[in-house]
Amino acid sequence: MIAETVCSAVSAAGLGIAAVTAYRKRFLAAVRVAAYSLVPIGLVLTGVVEWLADTAFSPTAWAGFGVLGLAWVLFTTTRVVERRRGGTRKERRAAARAADRPDAVAPAASAPSLGQGARPAARPTAAPRGEDDFSDIEAILKKHGI
Repeated sequence: MIAETVCSAVSAAGLGIAAVTAYRKRFLAAVRVAAYSLVPIGLVLTGVVEWLADTAFSPTAWAGFGVLGLAWVLFTTTRVVERRRGGTRKERRAAARAADRPDAVAPAASAPSLGQGARPAARPTAAPRGEDDFSDIEAILKKHGI
């Protein structure tokens, strides 16, 4: 009963502010304030306020929220521990078996993943002592096409 009265008063005050804002020729802001001020009345009419009031003062509801919170804490704790260990027990066993076999290769691997690119890397030739300072720079510039 009190919650409904408070929501009605808040809505009435909001509509009054919207009327003053519209009087000042700020119609867009006035409509926005009116929309926000109608929300509490809408919540009262749909019964959400009564449900919230019944839930807020119910020890059974608070016990339910406590159980849900405990379940969430347990779930997140087990996820953190699982990530630190490196997966599930089944995954750890499979990794241990794969580590025992030294010739283990990925099933779809047909060639080494690291190797020569499409073009071989250019090796700078040995330069005389006087040109040694700029040969590295020239090699880098040639590599980038400059």
